[in-house]
Amino acid sequence: MKLTTLVLLVAAAFPLVSLAEAPTGTTSDEQVLLQQYQADKRGVYADNLHLTETESKAFWPVYDQYEAELSKLDHRFVELINDYAAKYDGLTDEQAAGMLKDRLAIDRERVDLRVKYCRRVAEVLPGRKALRFAQLDARIRNAQLRNIYSIIPLAR
Repeated sequence: MKLTTLVLLVAAAFPLVSLAEAPTGTTSDEQVLLQQYQADKRGVYADNLHLTETESKAFWPVYDQYEAELSKLDHRFVELINDYAAKYDGLTDEQAAGMLKDRLAIDRERVDLRVKYCRRVAEVLPGRKALRFAQLDARIRNAQLRNIYSIIPLAR
């Protein structure tokens, strides 16, 4: 599998890395996709949480912190996918074991981060809105992963 092909597919299906942390070689078109994705994601939360002005003032700073930390994990995940793509044809058992270890660490950190920020959101929003935030977060993440894994071939 060609590295550039997989990188472009990942950028289109999983545009989670902030523009400041975009993978090397990202085109301006990909950067536009990244910007649009971030705006769309924020819009999904805004459209579905129906925040009051007071709730909005408390929620958005927490959300922005969450997205900033999440972006770092997403960047590591994209780097891992790029490494996999680069080594795909000659992947050794040792390299695969290292990638699995890295993947599980990223997954664990993502769950810890999600728990941390769902708790913070629950401190600034009423219970139902905090639950709705967690549900939206899970749905968005599941859709992203479904898109990504549909284009990444299984290890040989």
